[in-house]
Amino acid sequence: MTYQPVIPFSGYAGWVVLQKTQATQQEAFNKSAEIQRDTDYFRNNIANVRNAEELVSDYRLLKVALGAFGLDDDINSKFFVEKVLSEGTLDDKAIANKLTDKRYFKLAEAFGFGNFDTPNTVLSDFPDEIISAYQEKQFQIAVGDQDEGMRLALNLEDDLMGLVDKDTTDNGRWYSVMGNEALRTVFETALGLPSSVSSLDLDQQLTIFRDKAEQYFHVSEVSQFSDPKKREDLVKLFLIRSELNSGPTGTSAASNALALLTGSF
Repeated sequence: MTYQPVIPFSGYAGWVVLQKTQATQQEAFNKSAEIQRDTDYFRNNIANVRNAEELVSDYRLLKVALGAFGLDDDINSKFFVEKVLSEGTLDDKAIANKLTDKRYFKLAEAFGFGNFDTPNTVLSDFPDEIISAYQEKQFQIAVGDQDEGMRLALNLEDDLMGLVDKDTTDNGRWYSVMGNEALRTVFETALGLPSSVSSLDLDQQLTIFRDKAEQYFHVSEVSQFSDPKKREDLVKLFLIRSELNSGPTGTSAASNALALLTGSF
């Protein structure tokens, strides 16, 4: 039986509790029978895999490999996964470099099948790195089964910091936010934007996102969210607005919190 994360409250109050208990809950989750079986099998067998074909032919290994990068839903797309992994990331024409979804780039880069004669799977620390990422992502999914907003908040750190560290322009980072479903949901909700804004011209969307970020967080670039305080403010506003949008339960408290919060920025 898999450990079910404990989230006693919705909204930002629940987030505060989750943050305080996350390390303990993650440890308990990692010891769940199913997670233990998955990770033990991966640790004991991944070093025998030398190419993409061998990886995709082993369902249990592929499950952990994809799960570590949040690509669980692509478990049956074996031909596509094999092609992405086989081409690697060093060639500009490789599929991983062309995809908008950069999770595949990270996957291909991590395994290194198309980049080197000897893949990263033989490295002594490789299993632990992938297993740690798998455990973290699966915990996020388990949290999301109870509260999707909490999952998006947990996922924010990895996705957003990945963009901050990305070698691109300020505009490029905003376009990446707009093209990433999870990040876009967080920013749209926190900034009080309707989903219909996505139908506007990209340059118009860019202006709106920048202006709203300046209004609520006093920053206009994605890179400025490298500040932990700014990221926490983003999460706080996202969760409060999410709770407010979810219905009448807790609406009064959420409305009061929103008024106080937006007035304090």
